[in-house]
Amino acid sequence: MHSKIIIVEGNIGAGKSTFLRILQERLDLEIILEPTEKWGVGEKNNLLELFYKDTPRWAYTFQSYAFISRIQSLIEHQRNSTQNMIQVLERSVYCDRYCFAKNCYESGLMTKLEWEIYIEWFSWLAENYSPRPSGFIYLRTTPETCHRRISQRNRCEESGIQFSYLESLHNKHEEWLIHKKELAEHLKGIPVLTLECDNDFEKD
Repeated sequence: MHSKIIIVEGNIGAGKSTFLRILQERLDLEIILEPTEKWGVGEKNNLLELFYKDTPRWAYTFQSYAFISRIQSLIEHQRNSTQNMIQVLERSVYCDRYCFAKNCYESGLMTKLEWEIYIEWFSWLAENYSPRPSGFIYLRTTPETCHRRISQRNRCEESGIQFSYLESLHNKHEEWLIHKKELAEHLKGIPVLTLECDNDFEKD
């Protein structure tokens, strides 16, 4: 069985969880959420929270584990999947590579050696274990919108997120999904549906 894989991407606070919930309510899809339980979200040893609190210390650790756990989660879902031929993912290993990890390296939060090791592991795992997506849905929002939504939802692990960080991530999403900057050859032909999501789409 080969499922069609659609990936929903967007900055922190863009509305991915809300968007996926609406899709699940209205369409016959299999939704695969980010594997936050593997990162310890809501538990005492919360790797995501450690990353936000002391990013230079935890950048390489978290970014490496993030893309590994995404691949693990996708493989587990496909192994246990029903006959549903459409799977919609909340973010992907490509977002880790082109946005989060790249931003850590370019802002000096990862050393050159850590970045080179990350790229080596990422390339091997993504090419051998991550199925090629059929398309991306980019929930495009301004950093201001993301910052406001993060403040409203008030998640403890996100309390240390700075506006400047959201701006950097926004630029990385634009470079990757809009301008296709430094894109791997096998991703160049994959279509991107861009949805402008600054307006409230949960109640409207």
